Amino acid sequence: MVYICDRYYPIKQLKNNMMKLTSPLFLNNNGFPERFTCDGEEINPPLNIQGVPEGTVSLALVLRDPDAVEGMFIHWILWNFGPKTTEIKAGYLPDGAMLGKTTDGRIGYVGPCPSSGSHRYTFTLYALNTELYINEGVSIGRLEAAMEGHILEQADLMAKYR
Repeated sequence: MVYICDRYYPIKQLKNNMMKLTSPLFLNNNGFPERFTCDGEEINPPLNIQGVPEGTVSLALVLRDPDAVEGMFIHWILWNFGPKTTEIKAGYLPDGAMLGKTTDGRIGYVGPCPSSGSHRYTFTLYALNTELYINEGVSIGRLEAAMEGHILEQADLMAKYR
């Protein structure tokens, strides 16, 4: 099963479950570098992708903050980038990526900017067995509906920012 916002979806579990999402600038469950937040340049951080499963047609990535006062805050949505993508450079999008709408209505990356306390920010990478035929600027709900039944594997990377 995979958790997407408020629902669970069954996914095909691969034997090795080897897909990994990392960053050269921070470790899982550690601090989010200020440069990539509203207190810095507010550009997306660099990410590395490894172990994309065979049969993957496209990748999708979502950045969520489950600790936002209003509930789940979506900071970044992108999809339809290639399965051979091994890195997302700081401040750049992977080739072919389409962008969705964040919770505050912007299209593109919105850096962490918690109003109070420490928040968790989780990047979730999805390996999909199809390309998604949805328009740029869609909300997380539309992306989730399009991904339903097409997720081969997922990988998470979480960082905290105060």
